[in-house]
Amino acid sequence: MIEPWREESFDDPPWLSLSPGDRPQASQSEIDQRWMHAAIDLAMQAAAADEVPVGAVVVHRQRVIGAAYNQREQLRDPTAHAEMIAITQASAARADWRLEGCTLYVTLEPCPMCAGAILQSRIARVVYGTTDPKAGAVDSLYRLLDDQRLNHRCDVTSGVLAKPCGQLLTDFFKAKRAAGKK
Repeated sequence: MIEPWREESFDDPPWLSLSPGDRPQASQSEIDQRWMHAAIDLAMQAAAADEVPVGAVVVHRQRVIGAAYNQREQLRDPTAHAEMIAITQASAARADWRLEGCTLYVTLEPCPMCAGAILQSRIARVVYGTTDPKAGAVDSLYRLLDDQRLNHRCDVTSGVLAKPCGQLLTDFFKAKRAAGKK
């Protein structure tokens, strides 16, 4: 079963409760790192559930409206990627399939299926951690999110916390290979 995102799972920084004029200005890099840490936490939950450790968070106006990790094994569903589930949750939270003005944070470069869902949902911006040289559809194998032939394009920021995002995957598959040799 898909676990719904829980807003209380992601602690707001203390400055968020201040009135806008009193808040310190956080850089875009700091904001991106904050939300990528949330995606990494979800990826760690995926690893604990013996799923490929990928986490995704959809943010609108500095609030989480969708958050998920890979659940292909648990749901026996090839489409149960973290991005797909988070997009579905975000659409439900907004009561609209259009996610204009939203940012998707994901630990791994989206695949072609997820890139298609990103485009279809009109997400404005995608931030990902590590590249996927075998299935990446943002920069590695394909460039779907900025393809001029399509009716929507996304701003993309790559490499945010790439090392910890990549290390989760490396450790997961290393353990899988070691378990297979026994």
